[in-house]
Amino acid sequence: MAKKKLKALVIVESPAKAKKIGSYLGSDYKVLASMGHVRDLPTKASDVPSEFKKKHKWATLGVNVESEFEPYYLVPKEKKKTVKELKDALKDAEELILATDEDREGESIGWHLAELLKPKVPVKRMVFSEITEEAIQEAIANPRELDLNLVSAQETRRVLDRLYGFTLSPLLWKKIARGLSAGRVQSVAVRILVQRELERLAFKSGTYWDLKAQLKTGEGAEFESMLMTVDGKKVASGKDFDESTGKLKEGADVLLLNEQQADDLLERVKKSDWTVTSVEQRMQSRKPPAPFTTSTLQQEGNRKLNMSARETMQVAQRLYEDGHITYMRTDSVNLSNEAVSASRKRIEDMYGKDYLSPEIRRFDTKSKGAQEAHEAIRPAGKSMKTVEELGLKGQQAKLYAMIWKRTMATQMEEARLRFQTVTITADNAEFRATGRHVEFPGFFRAYVEGSDDPEAALDDSESMLPPLEENQALEASEVEPLKHETKPPARYTEATIVRKLESEGVGRPSTYASIIGTIQDRGYVKKTGSQLVPTFTALAVTRLLEKFFPNLVDLQFTAAMEQELDDIAVGEGDRLPYLNQFYRGEAGLDEQVKAKEETIDAREICTLDLEGITSAVRVGRYGPYVSNEAEEEPVSASIPDNIAPADLTNELAEKLIRLKAEGPKSLGMHPEENTPIYKLHGPFGPYLQLGDVVEDGPKPKRVSIPKNVDPDTIDFETALKYLSLPRALGEHPETGKKVNAGIGRFGPYVLHDKVYKSLGKEDDILTIDLPRAVELLKQARKRSAPTPIRDLGKHPEDEEPIGIFDGRYGPYVKHGKINATIPKGYEVDNVTLDQAIEWLEAKAEKKGVKKAAKKKAAAKKKSAAKKTTKKSAAKKTTKKAAAKKKTTKKKAAKKTTKKKAAKKEESED
Repeated sequence: MAKKKLKALVIVESPAKAKKIGSYLGSDYKVLASMGHVRDLPTKASDVPSEFKKKHKWATLGVNVESEFEPYYLVPKEKKKTVKELKDALKDAEELILATDEDREGESIGWHLAELLKPKVPVKRMVFSEITEEAIQEAIANPRELDLNLVSAQETRRVLDRLYGFTLSPLLWKKIARGLSAGRVQSVAVRILVQRELERLAFKSGTYWDLKAQLKTGEGAEFESMLMTVDGKKVASGKDFDESTGKLKEGADVLLLNEQQADDLLERVKKSDWTVTSVEQRMQSRKPPAPFTTSTLQQEGNRKLNMSARETMQVAQRLYEDGHITYMRTDSVNLSNEAVSASRKRIEDMYGKDYLSPEIRRFDTKSKGAQEAHEAIRPAGKSMKTVEELGLKGQQAKLYAMIWKRTMATQMEEARLRFQTVTITADNAEFRATGRHVEFPGFFRAYVEGSDDPEAALDDSESMLPPLEENQALEASEVEPLKHETKPPARYTEATIVRKLESEGVGRPSTYASIIGTIQDRGYVKKTGSQLVPTFTALAVTRLLEKFFPNLVDLQFTAAMEQELDDIAVGEGDRLPYLNQFYRGEAGLDEQVKAKEETIDAREICTLDLEGITSAVRVGRYGPYVSNEAEEEPVSASIPDNIAPADLTNELAEKLIRLKAEGPKSLGMHPEENTPIYKLHGPFGPYLQLGDVVEDGPKPKRVSIPKNVDPDTIDFETALKYLSLPRALGEHPETGKKVNAGIGRFGPYVLHDKVYKSLGKEDDILTIDLPRAVELLKQARKRSAPTPIRDLGKHPEDEEPIGIFDGRYGPYVKHGKINATIPKGYEVDNVTLDQAIEWLEAKAEKKGVKKAAKKKAAAKKKSAAKKTTKKSAAKKTTKKAAAKKKTTKKKAAKKTTKKKAAKKEESED
């Protein structure tokens, strides 16, 4: 009996999607996963066959720059098994249905599959924006052809990025440091961060004073007011200062109070009567924000949930594949009619008719190249289920709840707010108090948008003033002078850099998460709290690109490149003329790099001209350093890792040089160890060291000096106390277990039963007592095992779970105590259990080999030591024997001489 043919082979990217979609399509369809891209440009030279490299100069570039920029695609070794499985499955199918994601990347993967599998059956393209049964059935009933314009746009983008990266990155290796990279969007993102850092460095702080008054009505109600004018003239505030001089802006018609003037005014108003001179009220309506796009989801995920762009996209991917939300890579703010109807029904059921917008609300998509046929990110399906109804937990629950609330808000009534502004007069000064009252919360009931300013009050917050009327007398319960210093422009966060890139038209939101990750992985940026802080290396790279290739890091030029790619995607542009213009000819990238390579002075590029720093600041082979080259004996000192470029002052640079010139400073000899105690400065800041570093000897004990302690104040006695850490504080009153205090990698801490808690700024590690430690430990959360991004299943041998985790250096797979990094080029969501086991086994084997080698080396060392001891002993024995022989010989000779003398004496007698 002949084997029954499948109606179709359906190919998606990930196993999770394959399983879900397969359950909706039934047994007539076979749904398999391609595991992301099945072929790509070579990632390293060793991937390219040696014969091909000999034949073509451009082989390792992966793009035929000699003939129409044709890409050279390879199937990676790890994908060959997948491709074979797909080919075998296709033999039993009447159709091939490509069901990859609905964006450019998905279209490209679908085209690659068709090119690679060479199907002899009809090929159809199936697209959907949510994984629900209804959406999948509708998509399979209405397939389309592959969109070759989208494929061409994606291929052009890939080729362009390869030409940019592979041409410029080697130049950065030669002139600055190995391992660096340049990228069409990443280099622009780094430049934006560097420009802000330089603005902070150039910033000059200005000082101004004003008064704050706590006022009270006759009924005892209190409120706060701030000084606004004196003798009718506005009092200076932060916005009146020039950031580059720290002085008032030219032409600013304001009164700048100093401390003495503020105190004088304080004395006058204290004695004066306080009277309400005007009361103003105004109403304001607030419309809800548009539903989420990729960009706004990343921004709010960062602001509200403290999730990185990468984390946000990983969690969203899981929600999408599990059928909970619509596709998470979209520039559109459009909602389908079904979604609008479902949202409005939910609002009426949960909040009542008063909270429902009287008319359906639609939003305009402003993003270039967005496809209105696509939807915004919203809960999937037509029932708009809540987190509780879906039973979601952890990060998935938090992100889904945010998406659900934002979607509901789009169809809710506007919020109505009443603002009050009250002017109060005292002597010749006017004070102002402002209040806000939410008259009707409207969409605030569901969702309030986050703010980039951590000090800003959210829209739904109340700050009502008591009832006040003109000519009403008030009493000042307290008046105090306030000193203000203007603040430098804030560093970018992930939310604000995403917003900046999108507003400038640089890159596409679907790539922002990987770009932010890449610039951190490459050492261009460090994340401090929520701030993205550029490194000194980032300054050097940006300096080189700005000076020699200004177009490539110009925001308008990069946005224009993006528009060219969008034009190709809709069939209005041609890839070949564009790539020719970018890469070839005198003005092309290839010639530009060749022409300028010899003229670029590496030392000059790595020397940073930082405002206010008289010492030379350079980026060297081992990191950034400062040098006093003007002196007779130049001294160079490393800049600690925790010092950001904008935080380097002239005083700090001179101090680093002075400390290096002075060399290790011994505070005295340890009374028990009889070794010197040194006060030193390293890449991570000041520390104490007990003893000298001896080759092949044990590492001397070191302890960091806490950040809130001035190293110059540490004397010999204090150093001894620090070096005696950790110290026992006593037994915990509840458990009876020990409580210790010490200094670790992240600063001073207290420890109890494997639970750590950092000390507060006001705590001293040398004096903290048990009650305070117990109080701090109550605030600590017990360390829980890291949560996997994905559970891959159980290991077939020991049934222990295998999961994917997000680590400091990127995603990795974990089984028991073995961790294995996921190779580059693999999408986290496409990793299978079999691949994970393969990587883990390779790592375990490598670890075992290393362990064996270590054991062998130790045994060899021990054997060598034994031989040395034996030789030494043999030498000693030989020496002893020779000495004994010599002594015996001397004694014998002496005896003979004596005998001869006696004989002679006898004969004479």
